[in-house]
Amino acid sequence: MQLKRVVVTGLGAVTPLGNNVNDYWNNLINGVSGAAPITRFDASKFKTRFACEVKGFNPEEYFDRKEARKLDTYTWYGIAASVQAFADSGLSAENTDLNEVGVIWGSGIGGLDTFQNETFAFAKGDGTPRFNPFFIPKMIADICSGHISMRFGLRGPNFTTVSACASSTNAMIDAFNYIRMGKAVAIVTGGSEAAINESGIGGFNACQAMSTRNDDPAGASRPYDKDRDGFVLGEGGGAIILEELDHALARGAKIYAEIVGGGMSADAHHITAPHPEGLGATLVMTRALKDAGMNPSDIDYINTHGTSTPLGDLAELKAITNVFGEHAYKMNISSTKSMTGHLLGAAGAIEAIATILAVKNGTIPPTINNVNPDPDLDPKLNLTLNKMQHRTVNAAISNTFGFGGHNAAVVIKKYN
Repeated sequence: MQLKRVVVTGLGAVTPLGNNVNDYWNNLINGVSGAAPITRFDASKFKTRFACEVKGFNPEEYFDRKEARKLDTYTWYGIAASVQAFADSGLSAENTDLNEVGVIWGSGIGGLDTFQNETFAFAKGDGTPRFNPFFIPKMIADICSGHISMRFGLRGPNFTTVSACASSTNAMIDAFNYIRMGKAVAIVTGGSEAAINESGIGGFNACQAMSTRNDDPAGASRPYDKDRDGFVLGEGGGAIILEELDHALARGAKIYAEIVGGGMSADAHHITAPHPEGLGATLVMTRALKDAGMNPSDIDYINTHGTSTPLGDLAELKAITNVFGEHAYKMNISSTKSMTGHLLGAAGAIEAIATILAVKNGTIPPTINNVNPDPDLDPKLNLTLNKMQHRTVNAAISNTFGFGGHNAAVVIKKYN
């Protein structure tokens, strides 16, 4: 089979750094932290009392009030990002057969707000089951992809991938494969998550996964710093329009970048901890490069998973030196989670957007909050600490790794 080329023709974002792509990107490259004390609920009794919340999002910009009440917050973010991306792409029924356009979405948890609120209400009642008739349709993790398809009349492949924090990267890889095999001409892909509530904060606190730097929320997400103590929970959504190259050219679409490969692997090690030698991360980057037909020396930038956990940061950088050897010292590496926090199943989507824009604009977003570099890290690696850097980026990798040992990586190349 002659595989087709796949390009990016539209982007949309709702993030802790801004509710559109321009605001998100500008705050990223300027090193702005999205972390602040939690406003959604009284977090005073929790170990962690801050997060990277989406700020100033008005659902009525995208839905009427009646419709908004039928949707979970994670679906709000997903639809909003998709509306932006679809408009950015210029796709329409006039220039595209919408029967050939699909939606492949990612979410690690889905409607946690809905599940929590319904069960809280039941527990406070007299035992009589009075559940919202939209409880199940609001909660299930696949529902956002269904709503996106209904919003635009898209009748192509439609499903959701669930692989914890690798979910939206897995969705992007699936979308890439469907298009290059000729099963769709375009796919709305990405992911969304909304887990900043009592259950999300309490659950991750119980895992001892999150930072408890309550006296300095903005400085709490500090990948590669020796004083890092866990990730900061984020929320939001990112949408990417992937399109078959000839179709995009025929309708005169603008092209941000080309997707050229994807890799997947499993650590087969532990439910939450990475393999200490970075074996799964090594495999996933090796497979992504092989799929792209590229050599390690072709990569200029890696947007790392980089959550700011003591074990995870070390394992990933060890994997990078395993895969890239001496070339690892010629690349830029950065963790945008230092600014956005960790969006769980949506992390891969917004980080792929950051990587796409790094390729397009020749600008590397920084890893902020690095005050005391970890002495266990290789000092020759360029971690783009605290300030953006400009360079030509011909090709880049975006890494995401999830609880359960799920690993996914996508290779993004400058379009020629």
